[in-house]
Amino acid sequence: MASLDGLPPLREVIEEYGLNAKKSLGQNFLLDLNLTSKIARTAGNLEDCVVLEVGPGPGGLTRALLMNGARKVIAIERDERCRPALEQISQHYPGRLDVIFGDALKVDITALTGGLAVRIVANLPYNVGTELLIRWLTSPQWPPYYQSMTLMFQKEVAQRIVAAPGTDAYGRLSVLAGWRTDARIAFDVPPQAFTPPPKVTSSVVHLVPRAEPLQADVQTLGRVTEAAFGQRRKMLRQSLKSVGGERLLQETGIDGTRRAETLSVAEFVALANAV
Repeated sequence: MASLDGLPPLREVIEEYGLNAKKSLGQNFLLDLNLTSKIARTAGNLEDCVVLEVGPGPGGLTRALLMNGARKVIAIERDERCRPALEQISQHYPGRLDVIFGDALKVDITALTGGLAVRIVANLPYNVGTELLIRWLTSPQWPPYYQSMTLMFQKEVAQRIVAAPGTDAYGRLSVLAGWRTDARIAFDVPPQAFTPPPKVTSSVVHLVPRAEPLQADVQTLGRVTEAAFGQRRKMLRQSLKSVGGERLLQETGIDGTRRAETLSVAEFVALANAV
């Protein structure tokens, strides 16, 4: 029995090619094409852009992206076992899917896109998702090469991305995301939607780059937030010692008895500029 897109159901594909999810690769496969289509629609109009997907696995989201009109999908996959399943999709959508087998952390993504508009859409492997997001948020070139990012994370990580100052989830990731993007949680995905089911709920986060974020040096802002949140229960005059401490606080007029989670993104930018 064919699926919505005329290809075999994903359960059959996984069984045929022996694609049991590997914990070492952070794999959890999404099988419901209705759900993956919802992710594709959340990303916006895909007809005139390249979609970058990391960790396609057997291709559940890949199929939904193509079915929902993506002009071209470039998928980066580490697991060679997925090659025949992805080749099957490529043959079904001639000229619209390029698969690169390798580590997304080591691939020069900007060289792949040929100057076309890019949207990043991915059910990111759990073990590299946060690191990839930080790399995309701290791109030296801004505005970046991508128009938006629509990404799946564990719900706890998603809440950290969109957290506001003064909340428990607010941290370094919140500052970086809030500084350069408008980020929102689009919807949650229950564990039973995956094979195998993870122990946690997941969330889809949609991030749109700000055209003109507050000016700051990326690396310096990273150092300041890392120092501040590395000792988040301590007062700023203590946690910021490694990057200038009292001098920074005096120059910016920020009270040294405050803690990192109370500072706004603008205040962190001011600290970075003082450094």
